Amino acid sequence: MFTGIVQGVARVARLADRPGLRSFTLQLPSGFDEGLAIGASVAVDGVCLTVTARPAPNQAEFDVMQQSLALTTLGALGEGGRVNVERAAKDGVEIGGHPLSGHIDFMATLSELRRPENNHVLRLAVPAPWMRYVFAKGYIAVNGASLTVAEAGREPGGSGWFEVWLIPETLRMTTFGDKAVGDALHIEIERSTQVFVDTVRDAVAERLGPLTAAVEALLAERGLSLDELARPPALTRR
Repeated sequence: MFTGIVQGVARVARLADRPGLRSFTLQLPSGFDEGLAIGASVAVDGVCLTVTARPAPNQAEFDVMQQSLALTTLGALGEGGRVNVERAAKDGVEIGGHPLSGHIDFMATLSELRRPENNHVLRLAVPAPWMRYVFAKGYIAVNGASLTVAEAGREPGGSGWFEVWLIPETLRMTTFGDKAVGDALHIEIERSTQVFVDTVRDAVAERLGPLTAAVEALLAERGLSLDELARPPALTRR
């Protein structure tokens, strides 16, 4: 498990392709590798990877299989590429973000970037059907960083967008300052929100039965959806 508090930025030192996988050697932030053993888990841009070798101090090697390369941005990384990294959480650690599994749900596209004074605002385009799990003031993990959704909008067909606001300290500790419009970013949705939404949707569909399609059409005429009815009752960060 991870907490979504990025602990620094690592750089790709070497890449090596082998049958069925690609090995990444990362140059880690100073002090990051203290006690880091082979077999340990590290979130790399939010993707949970296993340390397979320690070739040198402040370095760790990871093997990434072809499916993960195809479904994430890791397949496009080259030598010198920068990634967010976080060590696995320990028992009793303070969770400053929210619990993360390190399993990416989908990739969102950076569609707009704004820089008001002392802030950095990212607007991310979300494909259907994932927008049903994204709500303003809710949790979201972007490239392994636990963030709060500032605003969210839904589009017909189940797609949509959300915005996150980043303070200077977040930019300093992450790669978000490197991102440009059109870039893809990893998204892991908050699991309790997913469970709540799916449970409510299943309950509504079971109760309505054959009327489900008609109700969905009626809600759509009014700019609503079953996803709005499934909104969790409280999404304010504590």
